[in-house]
Amino acid sequence: MAHRSRLAGFIIDCQVDDIEPAAEFWSKALGLPRGDAYVDGEAHYAELADAAGGLHVEVQKVAHASRVHLDIEADDIDAEADRLERLGARRIGFVKRWWVMEAPSGQRFCVVKMKHPENGATPTVWD
Repeated sequence: MAHRSRLAGFIIDCQVDDIEPAAEFWSKALGLPRGDAYVDGEAHYAELADAAGGLHVEVQKVAHASRVHLDIEADDIDAEADRLERLGARRIGFVKRWWVMEAPSGQRFCVVKMKHPENGATPTVWD
């Protein structure tokens, strides 16, 4: 069955005690206004608004080393993870509602549920 996917945006992972100074830095560095801050279990997030192309950009407090990762959103995350595995990626694990993946070149990224298919770039349809 066909499914759709596209680049959702970028997550700035910050190994910090307090997410606020990191969110302020990235807001000013990227020229993006602060959006909502929220907590999801043990995870702390601060959204940055108005990114180019309707991309989602947020700062996330993490326990691992600081890095930037991208999210791919799909209307069927399992089908998208399968497609990416056929391209050489591997599944690292399922976290909350998304797949953490690793590209053949070692970068980590996530496959998340598509929230607003009507907004942003047109998703690619995969058979």
